Amino acid sequence: MPPMYSSESTSAPKAHFEMDRETEDRFCKFFERMPPKMDGMVRFFDRGDYYTVHGSDAVFIANEVYKTTNVIKYLGSGKSATSSSSASKGLTSVNINTSLTKSFLREALTVKQMRIEIYVPEEKVPGRKDHTKWILAKSASPGNLMQLDDLLFNDRDLLANAVIMSIKIQSKEGGRNVGIAYVDTSERLIGVGEFVEDEGFGNTESLLIQLGVKECIMQSDDKRSDHELTKLKALVERCGVIVTERKAADFQARNVEQDLNRLLDESHAGVALPEFDLKIAMSSVSALLIYLNLLADTTLHGQYRLHKHDLSQYMKLDASALKALNLMPQPNELGGSKDMNLYGLLNRCKTSQGQRLLARWLKQPLVNLHEITQRQNVVEAFVDDSNARRTIQDTYLKAMPDFHRISKKFHRRIAGLEDVVRVYQAVQHLPRLIGTLEGVDPVDSVAKDLIEEIYLKPLRDRSADLETYTQMVEDTIDLEELRNHNFVLLPTFDDDLQKLKDDLLRIRDELDEEHVRVGQELGLDIEKKLHLEQHQVYKYSFRVTKAEAGSIRGKRGYIDLATQKSGTIFTTSRLKALSENYFELQASYEKKQRHLVKEVVGVAATYIPILEILDNIIAAIDVVISFAHVSALAPIPYVKPKLTEKGTGDVVLRNARHPCLEVQPDVTFIPNDHDMRKNSSEFIILTGPNMGGKSTYIRQIGVIALLAQIGCFVPADEAELPIFDCILARVGAGDSQLKGVSTFMAEMLETATILKSATKDSLIIIDELGRGTSTYDGFGLAWAISEHIASKIRCFCLFATHFHELTTLDQSLSHVKNLHVEALVTDKRDGDGRQDRNITLLYQVKEGVCDQSFGIHVAELANFPESVVRLAKRKAEELEDFGDGVPDESLMKYSKTETDEGTALIKDFLDTWKSRTAGSAELGGGIDGDEEMGMSEEDMLVELKKTAEEFKERFESNEWVQGVMSTF
Repeated sequence: MPPMYSSESTSAPKAHFEMDRETEDRFCKFFERMPPKMDGMVRFFDRGDYYTVHGSDAVFIANEVYKTTNVIKYLGSGKSATSSSSASKGLTSVNINTSLTKSFLREALTVKQMRIEIYVPEEKVPGRKDHTKWILAKSASPGNLMQLDDLLFNDRDLLANAVIMSIKIQSKEGGRNVGIAYVDTSERLIGVGEFVEDEGFGNTESLLIQLGVKECIMQSDDKRSDHELTKLKALVERCGVIVTERKAADFQARNVEQDLNRLLDESHAGVALPEFDLKIAMSSVSALLIYLNLLADTTLHGQYRLHKHDLSQYMKLDASALKALNLMPQPNELGGSKDMNLYGLLNRCKTSQGQRLLARWLKQPLVNLHEITQRQNVVEAFVDDSNARRTIQDTYLKAMPDFHRISKKFHRRIAGLEDVVRVYQAVQHLPRLIGTLEGVDPVDSVAKDLIEEIYLKPLRDRSADLETYTQMVEDTIDLEELRNHNFVLLPTFDDDLQKLKDDLLRIRDELDEEHVRVGQELGLDIEKKLHLEQHQVYKYSFRVTKAEAGSIRGKRGYIDLATQKSGTIFTTSRLKALSENYFELQASYEKKQRHLVKEVVGVAATYIPILEILDNIIAAIDVVISFAHVSALAPIPYVKPKLTEKGTGDVVLRNARHPCLEVQPDVTFIPNDHDMRKNSSEFIILTGPNMGGKSTYIRQIGVIALLAQIGCFVPADEAELPIFDCILARVGAGDSQLKGVSTFMAEMLETATILKSATKDSLIIIDELGRGTSTYDGFGLAWAISEHIASKIRCFCLFATHFHELTTLDQSLSHVKNLHVEALVTDKRDGDGRQDRNITLLYQVKEGVCDQSFGIHVAELANFPESVVRLAKRKAEELEDFGDGVPDESLMKYSKTETDEGTALIKDFLDTWKSRTAGSAELGGGIDGDEEMGMSEEDMLVELKKTAEEFKERFESNEWVQGVMSTF
């Protein structure tokens, strides 16, 4: 991963604050009186060309940005952080330049889930800023980036949407209804929804994942006793979403309909929209509008659209599945290949809008077979036509800007001619892009019809709509100047502009004439010795080298301005007048052009709806071609999966692979089959050695199912799958001590969600359940959970375990099947002559049971010290001899009748001996060595031998007892 900050971060900030001592002291007093800030918030103070942070924020920025505390100063004291004086009482402060501030803000808001406030000085005297009082000018949080949008992303494309959600719970008759509202400020979208929720809030968790929510607004728990709110808050935070609490009054939907109609565009505004009937959702909308203060920005009025979100239109994914399937990159993971997550593997997109859509599709797999098939057919067309795929990717998609980003700048009237030109240049590629798409000739005619319907027809319409835009740009912008990277208007666009341009050219000619005249008068070559230059201080002036400086000394009419290392700078009265005139005209020209540019941008802004539609089409083309690129160029090409409706098909995969692992360098992936069929093998119990590939095997089926339902090809030779309504996973062992959640509790919470959320159409993946507690408790839970899933839920499930006793579940449930990952075991002798095992992991999945885990062998692979390994083996053998509830293999050959008779015989023998020694030292006699109250140990031993002799014939007649005695 590249460093968080540029090389600038090593440079020292400004050495001093631009305040006198009195102003510093007043600022320190103001800072002390500021209200406490929320956890995870940093406050910046805008001082013009740089920013400052103070108090604990200063220490944080010093360590996070500069990686040293040497940059800390003490405002009001003048002491540096390196001062040995402990008496300094100044305010801890750090300066940070604008460039570093932008870098930090991007990382803080998009990755680190922090909150930001920026303060500016309050104007006291016109033209002068008083540093005594500061006011909050901008604030931002992960779900609300509007106020810092330009500061964050002005120099690069926006790669992720910031979605903020509001949630309200309403308990009713023992159940609970949830109303949600969310705002995507980038897409100008307000979404609402209401649904019945279970006590695990599984639907809410799926919604957070589907929408990629960054921040969640919740009602503050004033009583601190609302169990529902507390549980929901914990779930939201577990999904990596920042929680912001608001007072209950914000969730009152009094004027929300009126407020919404002011924000909605003409096509969505209405007096009686059906969404207004969702009363709980409307309460959530009210809280969001207040928090974001959307109504205060009049430029947003009439810009939003209202959408009712339907949970059932996408596959449900919870936070555990997101992590188990490595769906998205983890922000805190350093290093490693980008292909280690599914997003990184599939992201061969060439546009920012394509990357955003890919992230959305991954979190919103389809459940409609018709829609999935359409995507698959289009992907197949581009898999088959590699030439069209490469041309579109490398020639046309690379030339497409982020239309959505530019549209926002048009709307806010902050765009410039460069943005207008970027759209113009992209529009010039549309006819050729259309021609290339028309040339795609798939084998299946259905795919050609889909390309025509989904892409070509809307592209032709948008291209026709933008013809007038093209004409407008060609009539107003000087395209010839683009070669010099100048974005200027054509002078002929306006009569006044043309006159100013003519005057500038005339003065420029007169400047050249003065240059020639002075060169002739001084006898200097104007190409080599006398230079006419535009100086940043002296504007147009002459420069001669030091060797030629004597040619102007003592001569009238020449004004010496400065002597520098490069030579002597001088001017003449005529040159000075021409220079002043030129720059006055240039200022007028630029002022006039700015006014006209605003008009041009205003005209361009009328094309925003067309550009937004074009943005969506380009994004969709980019993603499906990315799918085709990855499918065709994988180490082994992917295959088009065959999908069936929910609940109607089996899972049949031939030579299936994990897409992320097979592309890792120096990895030779061993493919395996998956064969899960309803009523015969729908519940798989997988056993085998550690590091044998169990986790990879069960996860890859989840990844393949998800790939299939986003419309991509899958890594297998053959693939047949049903449509799953959700993928639920419990893999890995992770705790969260900071939130008071142990490894075992996290495991139980995830498993509880599975049991409450799963349906017969779900896919469940469970890996090593029950490891966080004792062996007996863990096994009991694993058995009960697996039996419940297999007998009650009856969905496809893969259950990897080290509890080998669990494999007997297939004896009571016919649709449970045992598989194991193979390991080749050979005997060898160690240095002491002891017999040992040599184990080779084969990473192949076969039918049947594996009753060994080979954990000590894994320790050897991890280079444990030899003495530790030897001790582990010895202790393991001792435990096996002691018995851990697992019958000895040598005793498994006896019938149940022999075993029961033998057990009863031994019990009879022990009861007889016990009765004859009643009152002995063992049963209460013998205090402090006094054995007069009972039999001695020698007498007890004699009685034991006597009793054994009486039972000898009966012992010899039972083979099970003989087997037990042979192990002593």
